[in-house]
Amino acid sequence: MSRGPSEFLPLSDAAVRAVSGPNGRHASLLEDAFHALIETPGGGVTVNGEAKARRRAKQAIEALAARADQGLEVSQADVRVAIDEARRESGGGGPVGRRGAVAAKTAAQTRYLDALANHDLVFALGPAGTGKTFLAVAHGAGLLLSGQVDRLVVTRPAVEAGERLGFLPGDLLEKVDPYMAPVLEALSDILGPEQLRRRRDRGEIEIAPIAFMRGRTLSHAFIIVDEAQNASRLQTKMVLTRMGEGARMAVTGDPSQVDLPNPADSGLAHAVSILEGVSGVAVMRFAAEDVVRHPLVERIVRAYDADATRQRP
Repeated sequence: MSRGPSEFLPLSDAAVRAVSGPNGRHASLLEDAFHALIETPGGGVTVNGEAKARRRAKQAIEALAARADQGLEVSQADVRVAIDEARRESGGGGPVGRRGAVAAKTAAQTRYLDALANHDLVFALGPAGTGKTFLAVAHGAGLLLSGQVDRLVVTRPAVEAGERLGFLPGDLLEKVDPYMAPVLEALSDILGPEQLRRRRDRGEIEIAPIAFMRGRTLSHAFIIVDEAQNASRLQTKMVLTRMGEGARMAVTGDPSQVDLPNPADSGLAHAVSILEGVSGVAVMRFAAEDVVRHPLVERIVRAYDADATRQRP
């Protein structure tokens, strides 16, 4: 993080304590959100960074200081609200990767990003190559970097795609990572390998099979359920009910690519059928024309769709 030019904001002692937070947690959230360095030398706060970073950080700090000076408690939730308002008013709400903003390439992707920004639970259905997982990862990484969530949790059924992989040696991470390769590639592309490693080591990014979600409550987290067509109905219900306070979730999958022994047990289509239209839930459906991989992939998807239609009774 670049120190850059600095500005000093004189604040009351109560406001300084609120901006710093317990063990400096509030200041860390602000630093991650705006890529600025925040110090509390006494009598106020020093904000170091580029002009845009300082401006947005100052706006959030002033909102928190005003709350503290009114005698109100300032919690991490209040810090997230202040960050979100400063980002929104500055026009900086979209997901950002290490190579800049992650932009939608199709109209459907634009609608998808809008749904992710405005709904607590988003289902994304459609063929491979439509950006379902990558954009969910980009959105979740953006929420984590901006301090709007504390953790990014990615889960996926450990189901082989038509082949038996056999015994996998190693610890939990080594066993799970082969199943999570697409997600890890997306996270590495967005955050960079080193930042991904650091955040996994700190527990800010967690990658685990669906079975490890049982019995947990995930608060202030962005949760991605990938390849959800391979989760059973019971697993789907279980993982959907893991959402705790301040949590958001994206569920992605292709209902036409079920690898379960009994395809009728897939929970993705069932969940969409009963939850579509529920307040706070959005459903995005992608089609072959939304594929953004090699142009041949769209034609392959169309050919398989046509064949499936011919074989229906």
